[in-house]
Parts: sequence; C-alpha cells; structure tokens
Amino acid sequence: MITIRQAGEADFNLVADFIRKLADYEKLAHEVRFDDATLHRHLFGPCAAAEVLIGEVDGVASGFALYFQTFSTFEGKPGIWLEDLFVEPHARGAGLGRALLSRLAALVIERGGARLEWNVLDWNELGKGFYRSIGAGHVDGWERWRMQDDALAALARG
Repeated sequence: MITIRQAGEADFNLVADFIRKLADYEKLAHEVRFDDATLHRHLFGPCAAAEVLIGEVDGVASGFALYFQTFSTFEGKPGIWLEDLFVEPHARGAGLGRALLSRLAALVIERGGARLEWNVLDWNELGKGFYRSIGAGHVDGWERWRMQDDALAALARG
C-alpha cells in the first residue's frame, strides 16, 4: 500500500537522509553542504522556502519529493519546481515515484498552476525513461545556468 503525506518537522532527519542518499545516487555527495539548522529553517521555519512530500510503502517511509513554487509570466500562473525526487532502491518499481509525481501534479492543479518542471541529469537514462512513460518531455531550446559561491557574491557587491 502506497501513501503520500506532507512532511512535518518530525521528519527532518528522514528528509536530510533522503537528500544524502539522492546525492550518493547522483554521484554528487561531494556537493552536499547544508547544515542541519539552515536546512531545517528553510523547510519548516516560518517562511519555508520549500515543501516536502514523504512517500510510504506499507507504512515505511521509502521516498520523498522536495519542491517549491515557481511562476510563469507567459502563463500568468504559478507552477511547481521539483527539486529532488528519490525512491529507495527496495521500493523502486512499486509505483511510489509515480504516486509522488501524481500528488505534485494534483497540487499544481489545486493551486491554479500551469506547470510541473524539474531537471534530469544527462546520464540518467532510467529516470528519463520513467519520466517519458508518465507523459513528461524534454524542453527543447533551453539550457540550465547557475551562479553561486564567489561569482554570486561578486555580482551582489555590484
């Protein structure tokens, strides 16, 4: 039996553990730099920057989706950006990933939104195949860009 629920403050350690497991899977563990207090504040504080769904299989937390609201000026509507999706290896194939994405799609609609979007690592063919199987598609013509660390600080200084 699969259940999807909103994460609460008591789930913090579980969420932090899922983030680390996802980073290991993506071969990006060296990029995990959060400290618990800051992550906790941004997920469960008074001005939370993101939300988390917990997916359970037979009552056991086996995956999560971390997401936040976006806005499309072209659509004139909000959307949801899926930052992280992770399902424990033992639960893959049980429908948990689809159930998490289904709940996110429902949240987009409930909130009057237009889009559910996310990134996929270019080497993750298994993930791409799964996303295609549920009707998602690559956005042609767009590249992801990023500014962080020293470059971000320099631009902020003017």
